[in-house]
Amino acid sequence: MLPVIALVGRPNVGKSTLFNVLTRSRDALVADMPGVTRDRHYGICRLGTKPFVVVDTGGLVDEAEGIAEQAAQQVDIAIAEADVVLLIVDAHDGLLPTDRSILDRVRRAAKPILLVVNKIDGREELGAVAEFAALGIATSLPISAAHNRGIAPLLDTVAPLLPPVDETDTSLTDDAGVRVAIIGRPNVGKSTLVNRLLGEERVIAADAPGTTRDSIRVPLERDGRRYLLIDTAGVRRRSRVEEALEKFSVIKSLQSVEAANVTVLMLDAVEGVTDQDTALIGHVLESGRALVIAINKWDGLDTYQREQCRASLSRKLSFVVWARQVFISAKHGTGVGDLMKAVDRAHASATHKFTSSDLTRALEAAYAGYQPPLVRGHAPKLRYAHPGGHNPPTIVIHGSRTKHIAEGYRRYLENFFRKRYKLEGTPVRIDLVEKVNPYADKRNELTEGQQRRRQRLVRHSKRSKR
Repeated sequence: MLPVIALVGRPNVGKSTLFNVLTRSRDALVADMPGVTRDRHYGICRLGTKPFVVVDTGGLVDEAEGIAEQAAQQVDIAIAEADVVLLIVDAHDGLLPTDRSILDRVRRAAKPILLVVNKIDGREELGAVAEFAALGIATSLPISAAHNRGIAPLLDTVAPLLPPVDETDTSLTDDAGVRVAIIGRPNVGKSTLVNRLLGEERVIAADAPGTTRDSIRVPLERDGRRYLLIDTAGVRRRSRVEEALEKFSVIKSLQSVEAANVTVLMLDAVEGVTDQDTALIGHVLESGRALVIAINKWDGLDTYQREQCRASLSRKLSFVVWARQVFISAKHGTGVGDLMKAVDRAHASATHKFTSSDLTRALEAAYAGYQPPLVRGHAPKLRYAHPGGHNPPTIVIHGSRTKHIAEGYRRYLENFFRKRYKLEGTPVRIDLVEKVNPYADKRNELTEGQQRRRQRLVRHSKRSKR
């Protein structure tokens, strides 16, 4: 495994900002308010001489309760798996009693500790570091994560403390497996599902909506296949989103859909399909991602409620009949195996490899079975087809008068290809390309004299016929 470095400290000392600098990303949500980060957030730093895993953690506070206590447990796990711990402190705030209690917590794990004094802008470095000498940490490093100051010395200091890197480690590659984004409204059970799949309390799950604020990526290996689960923040209607932090959380959730191979939309079986659920499905379709619909909390419904739920699904989700619906209980694990099988089928369909010859034969069969309506007395001709991409599968069809083909015939072609190739759980895009007449612009290339001579010949021909 790659070496692991954990970033710990009080809330709002700049851990997430440093995480983004080290990983050269914007994966960690950053806001000028405490308590933004709650779960463990992993990334890879390749800036120094040795690559290593960086773990961003939630801020530790005294007398933690509720979600803050669960966040503290996540920090303890990060410290336990780390090879080196960076204790982040705030030069503006100075040394606080909470910094001492956090240091005591880290020392109990008997891990190498480096003191990182952040936010040194506008302060004399030696004076800022000297204030924290009472903590008794041998190595102190002044930095400004927001302005990328002091990062190189930090990396040089960390490198000798790291164990050797295993060059065969698969985390060094970008092949993380099938990327699965789990989205939905707040409190539908997304984090509970992630924990159920992993078999551990990897992300914080609570009954209160808005528990997850950032998009958390977690690797999973199941039945010999690799996945990257992306737990996202709940998305409410835009009119109800007021805080800037929640707006950023929603943006990252929607970005996670575009970064995924397959999207699992979770619904609450008790509440049924809401307008916000259909709006989320619309975003998935615009992104062209494979889709699986998971109806959670199914075990809490009686027979009548289940019938009503199925009727609502059939009525409101008729525009995505190709998406598999799986009834699950994330809390108890019912149906979770079927859900992952549906994810596998959706991914296989979304990445299906076509050949031009086979697509052309399928197009000929579709055209023979049902021809498009006439356009000004002429039937559009569909000549040949070839693949135009995958995820979603895109089929490019060339022909004449294709720009006049009705949307209904396009849907017919989509359903024909979907049935022929058994494509499940993925949208299919049909691109119709109009055949270009190479002589269409020839007239514009004639000189004025040539055009006049042509007109005289046409008039003479008409008089001769009369």
